[in-house]
Amino acid sequence: MELVDAHCHFDFPEFDGQRERVLDQARDAGVSRLVIPGVDRQNWERVIATAASLPGVSYCLGIHPWFVDEHQQDDLVVLEALLSGQDRRCVGLGECGLDRLRGELSSQIPWFEAQVDLAGRLGRSLVIHSVRTHDEIHGILRARGFHGKALVHGFSGSYQQARKLVDLGCYIGIGGVITHPRAKKTRDTVARLPLEALVLETDAPDMPPEGVRKGANSPVFLPRIFSALAGLRHENADQLAEQLRDNAYRLYDWKLQV
Repeated sequence: MELVDAHCHFDFPEFDGQRERVLDQARDAGVSRLVIPGVDRQNWERVIATAASLPGVSYCLGIHPWFVDEHQQDDLVVLEALLSGQDRRCVGLGECGLDRLRGELSSQIPWFEAQVDLAGRLGRSLVIHSVRTHDEIHGILRARGFHGKALVHGFSGSYQQARKLVDLGCYIGIGGVITHPRAKKTRDTVARLPLEALVLETDAPDMPPEGVRKGANSPVFLPRIFSALAGLRHENADQLAEQLRDNAYRLYDWKLQV
C-alpha cells in the first residue's frame, strides 16, 4: 500500500529536529511521498530547502490568503520566476485561496485571481485554501477560465459544493476532519464523491485526526485518515489505496514507476 500526503507543512518549526525520524516512521506506515505547500515569500526558501534535504518530498509555492497584506506586487514576479525554474521537486502553485474567517475577502480575491492566472499561464497545478468560500472559489476559477489541475485542500463543505468543484476538474483533499464522528456533513460528502476526485492529506501539524492534540498532527497519521475513508466508501482497501495514489500522481504530474 502506497499513500501520498498531498498537503503537509513539513517545513514548520514543529518538525524541527525530528524530520528524518518522522519521515522514516511515515514510510514504515506506508506513506511514500509528501508535498509541502508554501504560504508566503518569507517561507519559500525554507520550503525549497526542506524538500531538497529529504527524499520523496516535493513542494509548491504560493501566497496564502492569511498573509496577502504582507506582500507587494513584486512578490508575484519572484513567485513566477521560482515556478518557472527547472527544479523537479516543485509540483505546483499554492497554497493560495480565500478564507472568510480571517482577513477581508476584498483583499484576498485579487491575490487569488492573480495566482490562478499565473498557474494557468505556467501550466502549474493549484493548491487552494478555502474556508467557507467554496462558491467564490468555484466562481473565480470559472471566470478566469482556469482549466488546469487544482486541489481544494482540507475540504469541509457540502456535497453540492464539492460536486460543483469536481465537475470543474478539481480534486478534493481528504484530511483528519473525517475521523471525527461529529463531522457528519463532510463524512457524507466524501462517501458520495467520485473516488477519482479524492486525494489524502494531513495538513500537518494542523487539522489533527481524532485523538491527536492540536498542533501535533504528522504525516505518520495519514493511515488513520485512509482507514476512516475506507470505512465510508464501498471500495476494498487495496482498490481505494491504489486509486488515491494514482489521483495524487495525476494532480502533481508524477510518473508512476512500473
